[in-house]
Amino acid sequence: TKGITTKYTHSMSSAILRSSFAASVRTTFSKSQRTTTTTKRSVMTKAVTITEGVEFDTVAREWRMKWSQDDDKASLAAAQKALEKQLATVKAVKGVKSVQRVVCGGCMDFKVIVSLDGDSFGEWEAAGFAPEADFLKEVGAIKGIQQVETQTFTLMPM
Repeated sequence: TKGITTKYTHSMSSAILRSSFAASVRTTFSKSQRTTTTTKRSVMTKAVTITEGVEFDTVAREWRMKWSQDDDKASLAAAQKALEKQLATVKAVKGVKSVQRVVCGGCMDFKVIVSLDGDSFGEWEAAGFAPEADFLKEVGAIKGIQQVETQTFTLMPM
């Protein structure tokens, strides 16, 4: 059985990105810092300041792995099928802004990035990032898939 590891970005404030990440996000989104505007697609939340000049308005969860070129890239095709099985469930998570899939043919990366508004991230974390466990278990069993990892980080358009 392959192990699944979780890594956190260490270049950002350790107070923001640690095991109690969602609690930090909820704490950071105080009423005085938060404004919401309803749009057709989602609720937009005002940016949160991590430190002077560093803000974010989105929290993302990444599922990543390495695939093999063996058997005409069979592991890549299988990872895509596993994602497609879970895609509707992921998109239905409260607060999801986007779901992106990244594939690099040079370094054989397969990544799924689920971006949420900060207010909703804590609820998703409390729910175990469902359907993350099911997806990671399925891709972890695919021949040719290695280095299955997760990471939480913030995003901000520049």
